Amino acid sequence: MPEDLRIGITTTVPAEIIYAAGLVPVDLNNRFITARDPSKLIEEAEQAGFPRNICAWIKGLYSAAGREGIRRLVAVARGDCSNTHALAEILEIEGVDIIDFSFPYGRGEAELDAELGKLCAALGASRQAAEREKERLDRCRAPVHEIDRLTWEERRVTGEENHLWQINCSDLRGDPEAFAAEAESFLEAAVARRPMPPGVRLGLIGIPPICSDLYRTLESLGGRVVFNEMQRQFSMPYRTGSLAEQYRRYTYPYDIFFRLDDIEREIERRRPDAIIHYVQSFCFRGIQDRLVRARLKLPVLTLECDRPGPLDARNRTRLEAFMEMLEA
Repeated sequence: MPEDLRIGITTTVPAEIIYAAGLVPVDLNNRFITARDPSKLIEEAEQAGFPRNICAWIKGLYSAAGREGIRRLVAVARGDCSNTHALAEILEIEGVDIIDFSFPYGRGEAELDAELGKLCAALGASRQAAEREKERLDRCRAPVHEIDRLTWEERRVTGEENHLWQINCSDLRGDPEAFAAEAESFLEAAVARRPMPPGVRLGLIGIPPICSDLYRTLESLGGRVVFNEMQRQFSMPYRTGSLAEQYRRYTYPYDIFFRLDDIEREIERRRPDAIIHYVQSFCFRGIQDRLVRARLKLPVLTLECDRPGPLDARNRTRLEAFMEMLEA
């Protein structure tokens, strides 16, 4: 793929506009966490001057951008975090062309529509072409929605498989049709599986976990993750008629109360027995744990991790105790 067509993203943004401009989105989160040694990328960022006491994802994004040779980046100025804003400033002085995009506070329809128009203008895409891309990407994401249903309704897909398919919807791996074909092939195999034993049904909310063995650990303890909250959002799970409507319903960049409304609806539908709230060390979203606990009417375990790699002994022990409590 020609490097001048690739454009980095640090969170899910309107990929429809990027594709409409003839460009290819590259989700740096996925490049970071699937690297052969993600910890090495964090070390590289710290050697470049990043502090130890900031989010590991930010450091991984910085190094992934360098390794991927990213020269253009869509940076979310509102709707992500201030660390991402600072990351964009660092990359800008290193020669990366930064294109701002904002999710308006309060989900204002006119403001979001204006931001979509600004992104179209910045990338050289027409709004009509972007809306046509929405129709194409809706078709390509549809198999992932069925993979999600097979996870919580039929127990034929594991929580980790569910996580991986949904998280890759941020950029559809740079080739939407090929991605959809792979998902359809996976679906054929999954439908033929025998349902897994019921186990303790779990919802995993919060940002996607950085630890490499969380899902396997939960399954070894008799747990079944039937709801990956933010990953599901990356798959654009709602049927919508326009880009503006789609990205107003996308919960990740907006306030915690809007997210909790969606979480409660999915709890009612999926019937988990408990919730694991994953928080990343040094992330502002950890402050919201108090609101999550006050609002949700299920047992909640808050799990905090820092760097990529397996769960440490302390968190593994906490998970074991939580699962034993639920089974009892």
